[in-house]
Amino acid sequence: MIRDEHREWPVTQRRVMAEGIIWDMVSEDVTTPSGETMTREFVTHPGAVAVVAWDEERDAVACLRQYRHPVRLEMVEVPAGLLDVEGEEWLPAAQRELAEEVELAAERWQVLVDMCTTPGGNQESLRIYLARDVTPAPRPEGFVLEGEEAHMSWDWVPRTELVAGILDGRLQSPTLVTGVLALEAARLSGRLDALRAPDAHWPIRGH
Repeated sequence: MIRDEHREWPVTQRRVMAEGIIWDMVSEDVTTPSGETMTREFVTHPGAVAVVAWDEERDAVACLRQYRHPVRLEMVEVPAGLLDVEGEEWLPAAQRELAEEVELAAERWQVLVDMCTTPGGNQESLRIYLARDVTPAPRPEGFVLEGEEAHMSWDWVPRTELVAGILDGRLQSPTLVTGVLALEAARLSGRLDALRAPDAHWPIRGH
């Protein structure tokens, strides 16, 4: 069965080039299997979760608009957030993000897809959930929208419109693109009911 395999080439030196609030920029000297030394710079990352909340009756997905300063775009996205709360499991983190960002809850949760967002330069691992049987829900008590989130808006967008927007190049959020196309692949291949359980093994995170 084809799969990614765990490998760790030896690191002979590690330098923290810059420290950030959430992630750092590091440089590592790595010994290759042929004995050569190469230097690789990358960004550390705590990981993240995202949610494709699908209202099957409407055949629409809950999407928000959020400003992303590095690329100077207000992007159409799905709810997502960092795994930066100490001790918080992945599914509760996804459920929290869904309530915080679009004020929804869901009865049925499945793992849609796992991915490394930029494995050549970033440690981020991302799990995207499919949430079904969605209902309105209040934001968690004490939660306050700040920064870009304070200016977000959201709405239900037809699934077919999202697929068309992705293939036409009008929608570029990697989480949206991956999540919506994974939903489309599962739907068209008849695998919706065979998607993984919400607590399924996440290989890159070790359990």
